Amino acid sequence: MPNIRILPDRVANQIAAGEVIERPAAVVKELVENALDAGATRIEVEFRHGGRSLMRIEDNGHGMNRDNALLALERHATSKINEAADLDLLSSYGFRGEAVPSIASVSKFTLQTRAAGEELGTEVLVNGGKVVHVRDCGRAVGTRVAVEHLFNSVPARRKFLKTDRTEAAHIVAGVRLYALASPGVAFTLIEDGRVIFQSPECPALADRVAEIFGRQLSEQLVPLDVTEGDMSLTGLIGKPGVGRSTRHEMIVFVNGRPVDNRTLNYALIESYHESLPKGRYPPAFVFFNLPPNMVDVNVHPAKREVRFRRESTVRGFVIRSVLARLRELGDAAGGMSPDVPGPSSSLPAPDQPRSIDPGETTRPSTPTRPLSANPITEVTAKGLGELRQPPTTGPAVESIKPAGNPPVSGPRGWKFVGVAHANYGLFETAAGVVWLNRRSAHERVWFERLQEAFQQGEISAQQLLLPVPLELDPVAAALLVDRLEFLQSHGFGVAEFGRNFFRIESVPTWMEPNDAESFLRDLLGAFREGRFPTDNGDLAREELARLASAKAVRLPEGADEAPWRALLDELFRCRTPHRSPAGRPTYFEMPHGEIARRFQK
Repeated sequence: MPNIRILPDRVANQIAAGEVIERPAAVVKELVENALDAGATRIEVEFRHGGRSLMRIEDNGHGMNRDNALLALERHATSKINEAADLDLLSSYGFRGEAVPSIASVSKFTLQTRAAGEELGTEVLVNGGKVVHVRDCGRAVGTRVAVEHLFNSVPARRKFLKTDRTEAAHIVAGVRLYALASPGVAFTLIEDGRVIFQSPECPALADRVAEIFGRQLSEQLVPLDVTEGDMSLTGLIGKPGVGRSTRHEMIVFVNGRPVDNRTLNYALIESYHESLPKGRYPPAFVFFNLPPNMVDVNVHPAKREVRFRRESTVRGFVIRSVLARLRELGDAAGGMSPDVPGPSSSLPAPDQPRSIDPGETTRPSTPTRPLSANPITEVTAKGLGELRQPPTTGPAVESIKPAGNPPVSGPRGWKFVGVAHANYGLFETAAGVVWLNRRSAHERVWFERLQEAFQQGEISAQQLLLPVPLELDPVAAALLVDRLEFLQSHGFGVAEFGRNFFRIESVPTWMEPNDAESFLRDLLGAFREGRFPTDNGDLAREELARLASAKAVRLPEGADEAPWRALLDELFRCRTPHRSPAGRPTYFEMPHGEIARRFQK
């Protein structure tokens, strides 16, 4: 029978490090939180090689004397709480006392600190959890922590780290997150000896958002400030009609702490149900404040998740606050934003794909080009570049034109009856009535056209007269750089024009130039979600065709029979005509028996 024994502190610290320190960005997060808790007004973060070789965090907080510096290396040693009841009164980022000893157990850890009133500072060097020396040092009031050779004592963990660029992007994103949380603190971020982010104390959150995410985004945000009882909601939210394909620009702070919370996230999304199509997410930087005893932050090792004692009350307050602000903006503008689908919009019905809608663009529209009558089988011979004709000055429509006279009847003798709600074609058949979803059918046709063109590498590009600027956050920028070759091989000409800043110089011929920026942002969102496998080119091309098929569709107005018959013919040339790329049906048949039953015959 095995004996039970107490693990040594060094082993326990390494186990704790596996929960708290998952990557270099987690080290920076914990140490920046400690700096903010120490009352710092200036924080400098430096790292090299994605944080593998060095991470240095220096602040001008209140610092520590020698005794406290040594105690900080012990497990569960903290100045934030004294007893369990203090968890209901937390006003600090840290409170468990696990981060510092965990970091020191898996790296070469150097701590230099000096408290006000002390003549000399203290330097503590720890290597792999073992104290090497403790001695005096000279330094200003504050703390400096250097973490070198992360995971040197657990080399297996180093194998799970990503590329230096990816790890660096996570560090930059984490630092900027805390810079958003504390606009009154000056932040400096240095990578490989180069200053990549330096922000002085900002008087307002909008200034910090503009510095971090760019002016393009900040100009699309409006302030929010609502108080109800002991709850308040402040910050910046996206204007009606401004949406993203992912939630990465929807950032929530609870009592100043950046968190991931389903209640707040879904409350924000639900608030925009009148202002954004389904599947789009608003950019938002909101601070939700409530009494500390009404929220539990001790539910996750990294403290990114919180739990509210009154979830329904919080949810209702957020929805009311955001919805009221959005309606104010709509009233001030004299109605709904032009980017927001209204009752007369030609956008698809709720059961149709809307994840990437061609109408969702903040750029002015330009005349589009009609689709030629080339069937899918001609894509191989002519290439995708000939699927469009030269620009016209006509309305923004793109339909499938019939080649010559339309047939007398559609597939299986279907007889065209008419159009319902501008989106559904009705066909009479021997067995009943067929309802054809125009958008789903167009997407299926385009999907198979693009998929075949991608597989054969026959992708034409059009050079843009005026390149489109694209400013991204660090994680998205790293993803884009890593996949530039893939994008360029599929018709997208994107060039770096500074750190996290790019220019779109060419786009595939199936895409309108005005859609380039929104499509690439949606594409980067799909990259983040892992929908494009880097080790399987066929699946990546299929997913790209799936996204592109929704962007390539332009639905014409009118109820002429010829375009509907042409669409039906094109649809039944597809390998899978019954479903759209998103899995929705392209048509369904209501048999005579069902019609008779509804009329109680």
